[in-house]
Amino acid sequence: MNEPIDIADKLSQFSDHWSPKVIARLNDYEIKAVKLKGEFVWHTHEDTDELFLVIDGELTIQLRDGDVTLKPGQLYVVPRGVEHCPVADGEVHALLIEPTGVVNTGDAGGELTASYDDSLG
Repeated sequence: MNEPIDIADKLSQFSDHWSPKVIARLNDYEIKAVKLKGEFVWHTHEDTDELFLVIDGELTIQLRDGDVTLKPGQLYVVPRGVEHCPVADGEVHALLIEPTGVVNTGDAGGELTASYDDSLG
């Protein structure tokens, strides 16, 4: 039988920003813990929605038609194909829920593309 997952414990095991870590799996989806700070890159996920659930801090998701700001305990789903850019003024702890294999920078690529990390799962 699986043990409960302590999200705070998982988040305490790493310090890098914009590098999601797989902490659990649900069917064909991964639940990823991530620390965010600063501005990410504008990008799109053409084939999937992307769920952001803020655990600590305040996250703004910039959208071309208006921004969404999330506080702890709030979530937002960016619909597939919608260009977005997360911004965290201070450090934010969050969970992402997305299909297995989704690349964090979507179609943008670049230096902020995280390597796949399931070491915490």
